[in-house]
Amino acid sequence: MRGPHNIWRFVRTGATFERTGAMAVILDAIDAPPIIRIPLRSLVWPFRWLGLKGDPALSPVVRALNALGPAYIKFGQMISTRPDIAGADLARELRVLQDKLPPFPTEEAIKSIEAELDRPASELFSEFGDAVAAASIAQVHRARLAENGKEVAVKVLRPNIEKAFRKDIDAFYFAAGLFEFLSPASRRLKPTDVITHFDKGVMGELDLRLECAAASEFAASTAKDPGIQIPDPEWDLSGKRVMVLGWAEGVPIGDNDALDAAGHDRTKIAARVLQLFLSHALRDGYFHADMHQGNMKIAANGDIIAYDFGIMGRIDEYTRRVYAEILYGFIQRDYKRVAAVHFEAGYVPADRDVDEFASAIRAVGEPIFGMDATGISMGRLLHHLFEVTERFGMETRTELILLQRTMVVVEGVARSLDPHINIWNVARPVVEDYIKTNLGPRAFLKDFAQSARVLSRLSPLLPELAEQVLMKQTQPEEKRAKSRGLGSAGMFALGAGVALAGVWAGTLF
Repeated sequence: MRGPHNIWRFVRTGATFERTGAMAVILDAIDAPPIIRIPLRSLVWPFRWLGLKGDPALSPVVRALNALGPAYIKFGQMISTRPDIAGADLARELRVLQDKLPPFPTEEAIKSIEAELDRPASELFSEFGDAVAAASIAQVHRARLAENGKEVAVKVLRPNIEKAFRKDIDAFYFAAGLFEFLSPASRRLKPTDVITHFDKGVMGELDLRLECAAASEFAASTAKDPGIQIPDPEWDLSGKRVMVLGWAEGVPIGDNDALDAAGHDRTKIAARVLQLFLSHALRDGYFHADMHQGNMKIAANGDIIAYDFGIMGRIDEYTRRVYAEILYGFIQRDYKRVAAVHFEAGYVPADRDVDEFASAIRAVGEPIFGMDATGISMGRLLHHLFEVTERFGMETRTELILLQRTMVVVEGVARSLDPHINIWNVARPVVEDYIKTNLGPRAFLKDFAQSARVLSRLSPLLPELAEQVLMKQTQPEEKRAKSRGLGSAGMFALGAGVALAGVWAGTLF
């Protein structure tokens, strides 16, 4: 439920951060000034005894997030890829959340498998080991199939994970609604829509049949891409709470020492991670949207092995073209074109000045152009970008949330591999190739051909459609006026109903 009882959950959240010592660690990591540090801790400290204790064996921040629940862990996973925002030490500490959380007992995993597949585990697997990785939603066991001796990874959902996530997300909905109610200016950021987007993604992760389908589709779309491997799903051994994939043998992409010892070139791997993501997003409109270090390994031949397909992203062809033009404009330092694309796509309200927006974008892009990652403060950059969006009344685009979030994570992974990576130089060949293929003469001919095919399918209906239009034009004027009046009244009633519902919902929040 999303009612006021969730206020208690947020009081307990702050109290948990204070009780576990996580509050001080976080404030130190982001170098919070006294004007923020002192009031915040003074507000939370009296309630610290209400906080959850967590596992004392874990470090403070990991301890707090793990105690608070899976949705908080998800947020920690994203921050773990951004040492430039959280600090190198805290980011390294948070990587535990990716796949090294405390596992639930193997016996419970076996019971879940047998209940889901309705067969004894001994008939399915000749070997079944303890958990080799455990994250917020599920854990993975290394096993061997009894039928053919193939090594596999068996993913099993945590017990009662659906209920735990539902409680967290309901609390987030309450917070978003309260935020919108108390701060009308925040509504352009669409906090409730953002939580809805997150909610849908998480619910998809809780059905492993959908993840099997995603693995299969992603393998098909990347089959011709060099430098990437996707494990094959075992469909007959997978269900809603259990999934079996081929075992991926390799070095964890987050272990720089092990990568160096194995002789891998981290600079090349960093570039490949970023380029593969851009290629899949732009070319296919279908991309792995959870590419943190816990979901990738490096094979002996240097290939990237991707797994965990619970969160996948899709963007339509029009959005891909807009995204590519914006990226290309930044690469070319053509800020007027970048501004124009924002206006054409409706990302900036039409009543704003395009030249002023171009100047604001230049102020963001020029200071970082040509710099390697070590010279860029992502904290300052994000703050500047937020100021620009607020100044020009830009609303959050929910269709781009997953793309933007994944871009942040992927860049963080690339930075962790190569601190000197220049994202513009790495992105240039992928974006230029997409521009040549999809925004030139060939793209025009392709669009024309697609339009012709649609028209050919509709051609049998064209006479009937034309007749309906003519009949509407020839009906008596009085009848048309009455029809228009009813339509207006209907629209007014609908609008009034929506407005009243919004006010009612606001009072509940």
